[in-house]
Amino acid sequence: MTTRPKALLSWSSGKDSAYSLHVARQEHAYEIVGLLTTVTSNYGRVSMHGVRESVLEEQAGRVGLPLMKVSIPSPCSNAEYEAAMQRAMNDARERGITHVLFGDLYLEDIRSYREANLARVGMQAGFPIWGRNTHELAHEMVSLGLRAILTCVDPKRLPATFAGRTFDRELLRDLPPDVDPCGENGEFHTCVVAGPMFSAPLDVVVGEVVERDGFVFADVMSRAS
Repeated sequence: MTTRPKALLSWSSGKDSAYSLHVARQEHAYEIVGLLTTVTSNYGRVSMHGVRESVLEEQAGRVGLPLMKVSIPSPCSNAEYEAAMQRAMNDARERGITHVLFGDLYLEDIRSYREANLARVGMQAGFPIWGRNTHELAHEMVSLGLRAILTCVDPKRLPATFAGRTFDRELLRDLPPDVDPCGENGEFHTCVVAGPMFSAPLDVVVGEVVERDGFVFADVMSRAS
């Protein structure tokens, strides 16, 4: 019997990382032992996605995995980010974890960056949904019951009115033709609230929509909090 390598799943709180977890679990190539998330310490929210820590923790509970949070400041230089991640990866390596899985789809520079940083600490990267056609993938996610909310929109690429909308077939129809349906170019970020990777859906409500640092954020809150 072959022992599977232990891996963390880079969990952004959004749909692509969540779907990567679902795919990786189906493929059984890794023993996934936890979720890895960067949290902006100033705000207590998932970096870039703007998702509350309380919602992040509910997500981890629904997928049944422990959560490794990497705290970073805002603003955060690249050197500060890399130092924080290296400390976290050194700790993971000491616990026998050899891989980190990511939900990246086709940006070669991002993939190379991740691989190089992990190689420095003797670890490897995996990409369960790499190279998938994003139009097909987006519809596949929706068909399998994945539900997410757009929590961050770049108004230079997508109208601000998309913030707070549900990632569903209607939204996919409404996206401008030059916007990637998975938001791979940074057009939008999401908070996943239901799907085949969850034991049960999250019960959330969309609160205030605000503009900050050139992006538009929709606040997703748990009804239980």
